[in-house]
Amino acid sequence: MGRILSIDYGRKRTGLAVTDSLQIIAGGLVTVATAQLFDWLRDYTNREQVDRIVIGEPRQTNGEPSENWQRVQQFVARWRKAMPGIPIELYDERFTSVLAHKAMIDGGLRKKARQDKALVDEISATILLQDYMRSRKNVGS
Repeated sequence: MGRILSIDYGRKRTGLAVTDSLQIIAGGLVTVATAQLFDWLRDYTNREQVDRIVIGEPRQTNGEPSENWQRVQQFVARWRKAMPGIPIELYDERFTSVLAHKAMIDGGLRKKARQDKALVDEISATILLQDYMRSRKNVGS
């Protein structure tokens, strides 16, 4: 069984999280510059078995697409064309950044550490992946 990888796609940088090989635990992986994301993912999927990629579907609180929607759609289309063997799936990412900040506060991180946007992106990707895994478990039950 391979891993599930999640993407919190941003204009400048992108947070990534991944499951263990049994797809039980999600953990932060890294934050990369969005301009390098495609090449980074291609290299990673050549080294690690990835069964699926979950990318945050950028929506506003009212459900309408956010300003990042078009960039995500373009990335998804490029991935599907270049790497059809690894499915990519959109998953609602609303409130992941808010939850990431809350997790950082609850975890006792100082204000300076909470201002690290790369860390927020990585934690957001982890929350996205945990929610995705939970939703799959509930569907399978």
